[in-house]
Amino acid sequence: MRELHVFRIAGAVLIVAALAGCRAEHYKSGTPILFNGTGTSAGDVESLEKILTHEHLDFSTADSADLNGMSESQMRRYRLLIVPGGNFEHIGNSLSFDTTAKIHHSRQNGLNYLGICAGAFFAGDSPYNGLNLTSGRRFGFYSAEARGIRKAAVAITEAGGQTLDQYWEDGPELTGWGAVAAKYPDGTPAIVDGPFGRGWVTLTGVHPEAPESWRRGMEFKTPVDQDHAYAATLIRAALARKPLPHY
Repeated sequence: MRELHVFRIAGAVLIVAALAGCRAEHYKSGTPILFNGTGTSAGDVESLEKILTHEHLDFSTADSADLNGMSESQMRRYRLLIVPGGNFEHIGNSLSFDTTAKIHHSRQNGLNYLGICAGAFFAGDSPYNGLNLTSGRRFGFYSAEARGIRKAAVAITEAGGQTLDQYWEDGPELTGWGAVAAKYPDGTPAIVDGPFGRGWVTLTGVHPEAPESWRRGMEFKTPVDQDHAYAATLIRAALARKPLPHY
């Protein structure tokens, strides 16, 4: 027997829904579901939980076993699946092929998706049981990786002209799929979005939701609160299927 945790922000009431076979009956339909399973970064999950709470958004969390136990109809009761940063190989391999197929089909039938760093790799045509929400496009690492850089403060520029220093760690550049909403300093796509069937997909190679602790030893011109506000913008846009400003 598994448990899926559902957070009711208003009133700060925690509801625990049990019995995997019928737990969707206990959820609030139309809310985001935050994946916190194998391969995800616990710090990233925690930071996203804080941002969702700050935004007064009801949300649920699901680990790998929870998703593996859900039917497609249960998945489609949500409006948005958020897959955070971590290790995209472990994320994909922790899920059954049947589960990734159900997630793929749920996107076509209206469930939206926000993939952050590893979650963006996983959304592509990853060889590690990827979702392929990108018409066969497989993403590579941002060019800093080839220079031996594993993490850094990276200035991205939105289509609207705003430049934000973002935390980057082994993240992808997103050439070849979607409309470009923000670019890396080398001009390659850092954030993209677009439709997938009746659903909406937003992918980011950087971490606007990164906690303050991840910034140690780096210099950021953008305050953490401003980056978190941008993370909230991405979440709300994905929820509403609202395109970001594009180049």
